[in-house]
Amino acid sequence: MSTAFETTPAALGTGTLFRFATAGSVDDGKSTLVGRLLHDSKAILADTLDAVTRTSADRGFGGENGSTQKIDLALLTDGLRAEREQGITIDVAYRYFATDRRSFILADCPGHVQYTKNTVTGASTADAVVVLIDARKGVLEQTRRHLSVLKLLRVPNVLVAVNKIDLVGFSESVYRAIEVDLQSVAGEIGLSDVVVVPVSALEGDNVVDRSAHTPWYTGPSLLDILETLPTTDELERGLEPFRFPVQLVIRPQGALAPELALTDDAGASFRDYRAYAGQVASGSVSVGDQITVLPAGRTATVVGIDFAGTSLERAVAPQSVSLRLSEEIDIARGDVIAATGTFGEVSQDVYAELCWLSAKPLREGSKVLIKHGSKTVQGLVRAVTGKLNLDSFELEAASGLELNDIGAAQIRLASPLPVESYARHRRTGAFLVIDPQDGNTLAAGLVKDHPGDHEDERYVI
Repeated sequence: MSTAFETTPAALGTGTLFRFATAGSVDDGKSTLVGRLLHDSKAILADTLDAVTRTSADRGFGGENGSTQKIDLALLTDGLRAEREQGITIDVAYRYFATDRRSFILADCPGHVQYTKNTVTGASTADAVVVLIDARKGVLEQTRRHLSVLKLLRVPNVLVAVNKIDLVGFSESVYRAIEVDLQSVAGEIGLSDVVVVPVSALEGDNVVDRSAHTPWYTGPSLLDILETLPTTDELERGLEPFRFPVQLVIRPQGALAPELALTDDAGASFRDYRAYAGQVASGSVSVGDQITVLPAGRTATVVGIDFAGTSLERAVAPQSVSLRLSEEIDIARGDVIAATGTFGEVSQDVYAELCWLSAKPLREGSKVLIKHGSKTVQGLVRAVTGKLNLDSFELEAASGLELNDIGAAQIRLASPLPVESYARHRRTGAFLVIDPQDGNTLAAGLVKDHPGDHEDERYVI
């Protein structure tokens, strides 16, 4: 557990895009914190600020604080009428802002237990998640639930903001006691390098600028940390092998428009063109690399990498490119192109951890749809092997899963999918469970190691 963050040259991400989300229990001040970040970083348009100021005054939030008029900062993110009437966050609110050092996409997630599924949505693509704790309440069950979700989702950077520190008189002892509790919970879950910051979202202490009210805290402000944390791509670059989910097969024949015509390395134009477009999910690929197409298992050599009408010698995650191969292989949308020799055998049995997001319960024998990347196949839930106890963080026996449960299950697929262990391959190890009757999302799935595999072996499904 860390109370300060040390900036290293490798961590600096000037000009990069950084995605982060907020999480926490009800009334911990998530929306207010987001509003404070936007307000103090000068990321609010004047007309928006005027409208929020008027609405705040109409709701009795007005008043003077020195020379600055107080406003309800939560109104900057809580845009739904029901949210404003109830004073809660219901849906994920996305906001975009930038500083001199970095551009941000921010997801403000709800705190209610019944909206945990929205937290899963917001955190699933985040480079970092800021978990808020009310300094008056300390670590709650919802805090434990959110930290468990972040561990399952392998969120690379977890920050904890001990909010409303002003309401406990900026007490260091209160902050240290919460920090000890967090260290205990994080240790049980297996989270490491959690950064803790004392803040007051309402007053702005340690949010954008360091506060004189907390001389005992020597670390940077929350925004300073967010500006210097490495992105997921920076952390995983070079650590994971090449994976390329195919989104589109490009096959313009005959009357290819002149402006789309490509040239080979010798400068000769060619029109009989076949390529496979998508985004590099992990690793890198270069012309001349050997690849394997999954789940078919056919191999070929990369003979060309195209990007915006130009040819590249190398592509890295998360670039979107199209690949040309030496062999004409039957490749369809949803297939995965991988570096040869880095993927195990493909099977139709998937062992997974599920974050159950639906009021419709999961039962053994349920028929579902499994969406992995751009491909969807039918599946049968053969067994529910356990449910996570949020008090002990142990897997308990269970015959089904209910809304907001985190559990484990074995799923039999109608046809094989190129899925991998989420613990080692974050992007290709995730999938969605969908209701085949109405198309609603039932769960977020994370592929885990086969029970018979050893920890030091490559995952084989």
